Amino acid sequence: MMELTRKGEYAIRGIIYLAQQPPGRVSLISEIAQAADVPQTFLAKIFQSFAKLGLVTSSRGTGGGFVLGRPASAITLREVVEAVEGPIVPNRCLMGSACERGGPCMVHDVWRQVQTGVVDILDGVTIDTLARGRTG
Repeated sequence: MMELTRKGEYAIRGIIYLAQQPPGRVSLISEIAQAADVPQTFLAKIFQSFAKLGLVTSSRGTGGGFVLGRPASAITLREVVEAVEGPIVPNRCLMGSACERGGPCMVHDVWRQVQTGVVDILDGVTIDTLARGRTG
């Protein structure tokens, strides 16, 4: 079953909180965690992954914290999910490895359509859209 893990849910909540802040406002991880109702240590690890991918920018020291790495309108829900969950793959056979049964089965094309549909939907939703409470 394809299911978003708690880590994915926390990642989405945290980045949406950042997107709701005024441009350039630096937010502490403790503040983000409290507002998003996420354990702080868990969120810190998630945001480290985000920083490596450029989804957020971090700064240390007095006045340090996190800001979005680029405009919320330029960050898709897919990027956030894949940053913590890995590629969206409804079946192992779509990961590039050969099928355990020796070749593509009759359902392979269906799994590819499922994958394409989910990816297209997530690519069509930006963090800005979610932060503003609009979905479509």
